[in-house]
Amino acid sequence: MPVISKMEAFIERIKKTDTREGLQFLIEGLRDVYEVDHVIYHSVNSVGEQYAALTYDMKWVERYIDRQYTRIDPVVLGALQRFTPLDWKRLDWTGMVRQNFLHEAIDAGVGNQGYSVPIRGPNGQFALFTVNKKVDDEKWARFTGENVSDLLLISHYIHQRAQEIDQNHGPEPLRDLSPRETDALTLLGLGYGRGQVADKLQISENTLRVYIDSARYKLGALNTTHAVALAMSRGVIMT
Repeated sequence: MPVISKMEAFIERIKKTDTREGLQFLIEGLRDVYEVDHVIYHSVNSVGEQYAALTYDMKWVERYIDRQYTRIDPVVLGALQRFTPLDWKRLDWTGMVRQNFLHEAIDAGVGNQGYSVPIRGPNGQFALFTVNKKVDDEKWARFTGENVSDLLLISHYIHQRAQEIDQNHGPEPLRDLSPRETDALTLLGLGYGRGQVADKLQISENTLRVYIDSARYKLGALNTTHAVALAMSRGVIMT
């Protein structure tokens, strides 16, 4: 009986996955199979809609989005400029801004070593598949030497499956928002800051965060801006 490699076994799992929740489970499984700290798949389709399956702490994800770190992140900037995979060690991390960003990311649990694969589609789609780990240069070189070919193949299988799922992905069944959750998203959609929204609703900012986080969960949103957009598109709020 032929021995199936971990890469072949994982590709079989990808082929059987037919939901976004399943893709998230796969990403978590891939992290464990290859013994890395994090795995990230992030895509932007032809109309600008974003999707992500990742293992980062969501507090870091929110901070990254809120501070618009895509403008300075050498990984993202490098991926947009080239088609070949990126070993983070070979990117430009010079300058105080990038060094501060790197230290902040590491403090949030992001590995100091990383490998990212840019993936482009025929109609403007773009995706980035990344693995990272906290490890020294020698061990990272050994890891990439042994596993890069697997990860390149898996990244494209994941992207292909994500695109196939996306074609059949309509809005999730909507869970009703509470009146407070609706009020919070409505005011945010009107352009009020969190402090102003809390004042208008006569609640603390901590309580407001609870309402916003609950609404995001019910809507399946990646962040607060996404939650407002989803609520507006589904007629939940009017601004």
